[in-house]
Amino acid sequence: MGADRVWQRPAPLQPGDRLVAIAPSGALREQTAFWQGVEQWRARGYDVQCSPGFDQRWGYLAGTDDHRRQQLAQAWADPACRGILCVRGGYGGTRLLEDWTWPEGPPKWLIGFSDITALLWSLGCQGISGVHGPVLTTLAAEPDWSRSRLFGWVQGQPLPPLQGESWAAGRAAGPLIPANLTVATHLLNTAHQPDFRGAILALEDVTEAPYRIDRLLTQWRMSGALASVAGIALGRFSQCDPPPNVPSFTVEEVLRDRLLDLGVPVVAHLPFGHDGPNAALPLGAWAELDADQGTLAIAS
Repeated sequence: MGADRVWQRPAPLQPGDRLVAIAPSGALREQTAFWQGVEQWRARGYDVQCSPGFDQRWGYLAGTDDHRRQQLAQAWADPACRGILCVRGGYGGTRLLEDWTWPEGPPKWLIGFSDITALLWSLGCQGISGVHGPVLTTLAAEPDWSRSRLFGWVQGQPLPPLQGESWAAGRAAGPLIPANLTVATHLLNTAHQPDFRGAILALEDVTEAPYRIDRLLTQWRMSGALASVAGIALGRFSQCDPPPNVPSFTVEEVLRDRLLDLGVPVVAHLPFGHDGPNAALPLGAWAELDADQGTLAIAS
């Protein structure tokens, strides 16, 4: 996969641009954190509008599938909207894809992570680059460098490299495909799975016991999904502890066991994912993974 296969980056944002907050997944619970996140964008001059009914609840979801799908469709079709800010993750994004076609029109920014992986990957299959980064309920808790990284990227600025820890030496370059491991596993072999050939796969997860991480990665291995990736970047696997009083591997032992025999460079402990700094990662951007130095760099 060459550099000509990278996904299209939307036009840079400018202060005054309209951004629309939508809740495509789980019901909003963190009201204070949400409005703090909205204020982060507004303080930088953006016109942030909340989609009508973004705070609805239907069980664990932020409204019915049709309601949440309508939020996404209306924001995408709005000619004044330059970008879509996802309220939170949780669960539910994949349900929208059962009956979804991306409308025609110029690319817009789509920003989120965790369950938003489903929408980011689906959009990427249209050749449009979204941002795997903080949702509105987590943005205010990010360190200054992480917020600056996100705001800088959407305004057209370059990204500094990220430092991690080398697990398997070597160097690789290719389009970057970040994801939550659990959500991504349930998109394998669907129409919303991106092309992994020559890609740098960046994975994170939260609250999954080591045996569950093992099961997920074994599915990737058996499906052949890992056979053509050029390299693997690992973020945080937080709260992925073994159940108490049960014999277990650690999550790091599982990751090493399931990934280090693939013959590709692997860099771990990069600063993205849940429960800590969540560095913005643009989907489909050209990335260079240097596992000799333990770095992940994104081309401008």
